[in-house]
Amino acid sequence: QVQLVESGGGLVQPGGSARLSCAASGIIFSISVMGWYRQPPGKQRELVATIGSGGNTTYADSVKGRFTISRGNAKSTVYLQMNSLKPEDTAVYYCYAGGVRTPIGTSYYWGQGTQVTVSS
Repeated sequence: QVQLVESGGGLVQPGGSARLSCAASGIIFSISVMGWYRQPPGKQRELVATIGSGGNTTYADSVKGRFTISRGNAKSTVYLQMNSLKPEDTAVYYCYAGGVRTPIGTSYYWGQGTQVTVSS
């Protein structure tokens, strides 16, 4: 019954910015960690950024200084602010939620993915 709904993908010019959003729905008691992964065309899925319940963050070296991950006040949403975008950032971006506590246990979930294309 838990779903992660993503939005904010689309076509962006090199050097531009975009903001991705992900909202968790369902009967959820708490979420330990949320993050973003991406899968470029023809490549494997890779970590972009994560944020824990205490606000601690991690970033892939390729996006440090350009991307910022954050969580909403209710801790059921996560955002990814992407600045100075490059063509190599083009990928399907997936939202992730781990340590999701529900009435039937604890598990992890993935969003459906949203396409981000950086091109002129």
